Amino acid sequence: MSKADKTLSQRVLQMPKEQQPERDLWRGIELGITSDENAFEQHSNTYRRWGSVAALMGVFSVLWFFTFEIDERERASPDNYALVEVQSAQQQQYLTTLLASYEKTPALTENWQQQLNELDEAADAIKKALKEDPDNTALIKMLHHVFQQQIALVERVHAPKWQQI
Repeated sequence: MSKADKTLSQRVLQMPKEQQPERDLWRGIELGITSDENAFEQHSNTYRRWGSVAALMGVFSVLWFFTFEIDERERASPDNYALVEVQSAQQQQYLTTLLASYEKTPALTENWQQQLNELDEAADAIKKALKEDPDNTALIKMLHHVFQQQIALVERVHAPKWQQI
């Protein structure tokens, strides 16, 4: 052992075995316990208030949702068909632009315009059915599928995949 270690050991042995606090600590402990009980009551009251507010917000949200949904159902029919008409106009404009871009490119098949006319007739039939039932999602999906087929037909006929490489 070094000299410093020996000195430290001697001082530790000279220290008293028990040490008394300079003041009475029970009063601080008692205040801490009672303030913790009050804090718990305050927190539980706060949680109850917030829980009540959350429950009321939930009730109002559900009521607003059903009121809004009923209003939307009443207004849905004309708006949905108007959307179909806008999409049809956009599709026609896009097809016209696409055909103009392929104007100088020779077509690979002869009857592609007949196929395009058949797809136009199918789109018209679907639009007629949508006029009667504008909320029918199956018809809307069918119309979008016909629109995609029209675009794919024009692109395949004028720019097949093997020519793009």
